[in-house]
Amino acid sequence: MLPREVIQRVREIQVRTGREVADVLAGQYSSVFKGRGIEFDEVRPYVPGDEVRSIDWNVTARMGEPFVKRYVEERQLTLMLLADVSDSQEFGSAKRSKREAAAELCALLAFSATYSDDKVGLALFHDDIEHYIPARKGQKHALRVVREVLTHAPDEADSTGATRRPRRLLSSREGRRFSSWLTARRRRFAGLKSKGTNIGGAVEFLLKVAKRRTVTFVVSDFFDDDYISKMQMAARKHDVIAVLVTDPRELEMPSVGIVDLEDAETGQRIQIDTSSSAFRNAVVSGGQQRIAELSAKFRSAKIDFIHVDASSSIVDPVAKFFRMRERRRQR
Repeated sequence: MLPREVIQRVREIQVRTGREVADVLAGQYSSVFKGRGIEFDEVRPYVPGDEVRSIDWNVTARMGEPFVKRYVEERQLTLMLLADVSDSQEFGSAKRSKREAAAELCALLAFSATYSDDKVGLALFHDDIEHYIPARKGQKHALRVVREVLTHAPDEADSTGATRRPRRLLSSREGRRFSSWLTARRRRFAGLKSKGTNIGGAVEFLLKVAKRRTVTFVVSDFFDDDYISKMQMAARKHDVIAVLVTDPRELEMPSVGIVDLEDAETGQRIQIDTSSSAFRNAVVSGGQQRIAELSAKFRSAKIDFIHVDASSSIVDPVAKFFRMRERRRQR
């Protein structure tokens, strides 16, 4: 059973983001992501009565008998949220942590999708997939997505020392896909030390379980390496958007004397003198440079990029992104 304060926090997010969706984002969401219309589904053998124009001549030539392309009308959207729940996301120097900001962002997107009668799915990850919720419709489902982003804790080791499998509620088909992916991942990384955050692995998981096109938001602080190429691969099939969540103290350090800092994911500790103006300037320039480099990398990979400050409005950068997509779509 959830603690009372968690329930209260989820309800606060529901009320606030629900109002913002109704007032600001719902119409923009629909105009940006709707209207895909007819999509290719499969090829099948020709039967008398099929349109000659639907024949796939390449497949027909290879198979030696006529095949036709089959299309389906796809009006409903599937929104997938890949949310980073690694230890670095717990950091927060203002009114909320990066993880709480990510939960509010996911709430905005989930309620926008629900408002438009679309499906919402969720995968929580750090060095591996922690929890997977297949895409479903409805406000109750959207609330579950928000609750999991906000409160989910990594699975602990059992009495034998082995880590339990991520919790999930899957259909038989989804279960087979998940089990196949998980087995392959464990063979591949057997004996390797945890990286803390594995964005590429989360994207690989998306490609395994999402057989139809989705709009996927990858929400993380992106303290990881070698994930751009995998996100670019996913973007060939899915509409992938990168969302960087930062805290003000990652971009600017106050002068408070000598302090000890610890990396939340590696445990490495260092001592710094924050009274040094050279150090504070380096923090500012380094933080700004990192954001600029991430933006450039995603732009080069043709992946849209959103920057969210955990201490500021979550709505403003999302609304700005929707307006940008709408202008681009009208060109």
